[in-house]
Amino acid sequence: MTELTVGQLSERSGVAVSALHFYESKGLITSRRTTGNQRRYARDVLRRVSFIRLSQRVGIPLNDIREALALLPAERTPTRADWARLSAAWRGDLDARIARLQQLRDDLTDCIGCGCLSLQSCRLANPGDVLAAQGPGPRRLLSTACCPEFSGKGTAPGSADR
Repeated sequence: MTELTVGQLSERSGVAVSALHFYESKGLITSRRTTGNQRRYARDVLRRVSFIRLSQRVGIPLNDIREALALLPAERTPTRADWARLSAAWRGDLDARIARLQQLRDDLTDCIGCGCLSLQSCRLANPGDVLAAQGPGPRRLLSTACCPEFSGKGTAPGSADR
């Protein structure tokens, strides 16, 4: 079998037909049309769909996935080296996101552990509500622990990185 129908691609990849149509509309995969206007996909599209799903699973935006797929050879199935090159380019971004998520997890634990559960009136983490002057939003959760005195990390309340 040299080409796959949309139904075959869906069955083999485990991806809904509607998602395949969406991927195609976003330029992530391509098909050719038969004289009856039916989609036909080259076999290498199966691997591309798998790559798309895995990339989405780790949080890579569709625009980044499309740009990466554009770097792959058009007329052959991508090799392990091709995939390794693409995924290596995202490693730094993934590491940074993991670090941010770990910091958010730690900050949440510290805030709950402090006992006050109020970032606005916490005398230890935000005396006098000094963070309000920096603008709206979760100022504390974007950088350091809620209560550095309890966790042994972070900086003094009201410092520039908060």
